Amino acid sequence: MRLTILGAGPGGYVAAIRAARSGLKVTVVEKDEPGGTCLNRGCIPTKSIIASIELLKKIRLSHNFGIDVPAEVKPDLNKIIARKNKIVQTQVNGIINLFKFHGIEIKKGKGYLLSPRSILVTDNGSKQEVIESDVIIIATGSRPYQIPSIPFDNKLIISSDDALNITDIPKNIVILGAGVIGCEFAFIFKLLGSDVTLVELLPRPLSTEDIDITNILERELKKLGIKLFASTKVEKVITENSSIKVYLSNGKELITDKILVTAGRSFNTENIGIENAGIIKGNRGEILVNNRFQTNTSNIYAVGDVIGKMMLAHVAAREGITAVENIIGNNTTIDYNSIPSAIFTLPEIASVGLREFQANEQGIKINTGHFQFRMLARSHTIGEIDGLVKVISDANTDKLLGVHIIGPHASDIIHEAVLAIRKGLKTKDISETIHAHPTFSEAILEASDDVYGKAIHIIKK
Repeated sequence: MRLTILGAGPGGYVAAIRAARSGLKVTVVEKDEPGGTCLNRGCIPTKSIIASIELLKKIRLSHNFGIDVPAEVKPDLNKIIARKNKIVQTQVNGIINLFKFHGIEIKKGKGYLLSPRSILVTDNGSKQEVIESDVIIIATGSRPYQIPSIPFDNKLIISSDDALNITDIPKNIVILGAGVIGCEFAFIFKLLGSDVTLVELLPRPLSTEDIDITNILERELKKLGIKLFASTKVEKVITENSSIKVYLSNGKELITDKILVTAGRSFNTENIGIENAGIIKGNRGEILVNNRFQTNTSNIYAVGDVIGKMMLAHVAAREGITAVENIIGNNTTIDYNSIPSAIFTLPEIASVGLREFQANEQGIKINTGHFQFRMLARSHTIGEIDGLVKVISDANTDKLLGVHIIGPHASDIIHEAVLAIRKGLKTKDISETIHAHPTFSEAILEASDDVYGKAIHIIKK
């Protein structure tokens, strides 16, 4: 069986490797570098830069650890970007080597569906080739959403793609959108030395997260001097020479060097020929699939951002694996209720399962437990005491429904909760599990104990 995959991002390349290991003859069509948005323009580049600014922050606070740094410490943006590029290229090379090892053919160019089984590949030099395939997986991903009234010029008005390759640190930057990407870049630019303003249309940043978590995030933004205008929209933008005037609905007028637009993502479903294959799209432009990731055209599957579900790299990878499992004859689905999210602000945020407002909307009676990182010995040893773990459980059954973390290493310690929710465990199952000391995971233990008022390191009146 011949499988052709459009796109070599997390959904596409992981699917390709699983398919090759399962005995399929696999071809991947990719117009850019393997790894997609996550590796080349998203997760890995931003986390590489964040690692640099975290170290910068630590060095500036080194006197708290008994270490004196004699001179003022400044970031070297060119070296930070060069390090980021080196990390990205190493990972890209790793994917290429995996493809070679598994006999996966990669076609460099843009893929266009001519029919349900034919794909036209056009490279940058206009060389064309038609590939015939038994099965196709569309994994073309997404791109930064462009606000029609504020088009990118890639200099003064930039996307997140542009922000990863800036050559100078702007004195001032206005970030439109306080979602995941906007909040991560707010911390990056602030610690690099920019004056940062976040503008968000919704009432709070990271509006899909639990409100107790975003309350702490707002506090941390304020502590760093990052200005936040929530429930605010941009009325008008005027570019004047090398600066920009931004007029807000709250009456504020901002003058800035750059605008970074992080107002969501657009699906890459245009100009890939899906109409030639009879594939149906949804109202948002996403490709519609069933729970086996099969489109309405039976031999064509779609995974990742392009299907508009949870637009996360690890979700795309699992969707790619699941699609291949179904292609080879298994009947496999994904439980989206136990998928973690991780946000690399400072401090980090991670969550899984229901938020409290979601439980309330569903009429579920809940109990909650909380534990502050400032009560955790391990946090004090590294000098990071800000943050909270919140546990949500079903008041009738004690079943664990959600865990939400803002604090050090949140992205690492969330997975205990992911497994517990996936396996339908109860809060007491975490409470009765002995956790190593001193560790960050003890915060989840204490928050679980607090559901029933049994946390050891909490003083309650």
